[in-house]
Amino acid sequence: MKKLSVRKDAQCMACLECMRACSVAFYKEFDPAKSCIQIVAKGTGAKPMTCIQCGKCAKACPTGAITQNPKTGVYMINKKLCTSCGECVKVCPMKVMVANEDGPTTKCIACGICAKVCPMEILEIVEK
Repeated sequence: MKKLSVRKDAQCMACLECMRACSVAFYKEFDPAKSCIQIVAKGTGAKPMTCIQCGKCAKACPTGAITQNPKTGVYMINKKLCTSCGECVKVCPMKVMVANEDGPTTKCIACGICAKVCPMEILEIVEK
């Protein structure tokens, strides 16, 4: 299974470059609320919250718009089937699903764009 992972031994400096890259890739604008990766305060530092590809969103989707790619293991949203009901957003344990009032919900697809721009190199795409 392919997924975005946070390296345990590195420190996030909360520069938000990963969030910028994600929201620009999906929405063509920098809006932290539209990023599929979130940076949260943890103690005196910061921690990236990423999709763990658990599948809870797929189970909650009433239209079957979220399915797991059999090759990569990544859960993907079929934009044509998504009704933006928000059920997947409610059940996401990592709080990284992005509700979109103007279109389908979005989620991490493990594209790696955030990992490429991270100056601390704490994000990586891994095969599990």
